[in-house]
Amino acid sequence: MSVTDDRLDGAFMALADPVRRAIVARLSRGPLTVNDLAEPFEISKQAVSRHIQVLEAAGLVTRSRDAQRRPVHLDSARLEELTAWIDKYRIIHEQQFRKLDALLANDKDYGND
Repeated sequence: MSVTDDRLDGAFMALADPVRRAIVARLSRGPLTVNDLAEPFEISKQAVSRHIQVLEAAGLVTRSRDAQRRPVHLDSARLEELTAWIDKYRIIHEQQFRKLDALLANDKDYGND
């Protein structure tokens, strides 16, 4: 699936905040409620809820209903899209560096003749 610029922008803007990145890291271990997510932060539960709303709008997390609870889940498929986009450019640059290394190695060998 191709990731649009708007989706990339939204996801990366959401992840630009350290609290939201910490929330994503905690959710990588499994679903948590807002109360659970708010525990380690010295901010209000309302502030944590707003951070979750930003992550939800970016498609990085979802909420479900579990009896009286509304656990927050990390959307791993969405993170895979971001990782694939990053990997595409990482691979291109690695190939360019390998070519440059080979060129420099050949140039060095040429100068030793």
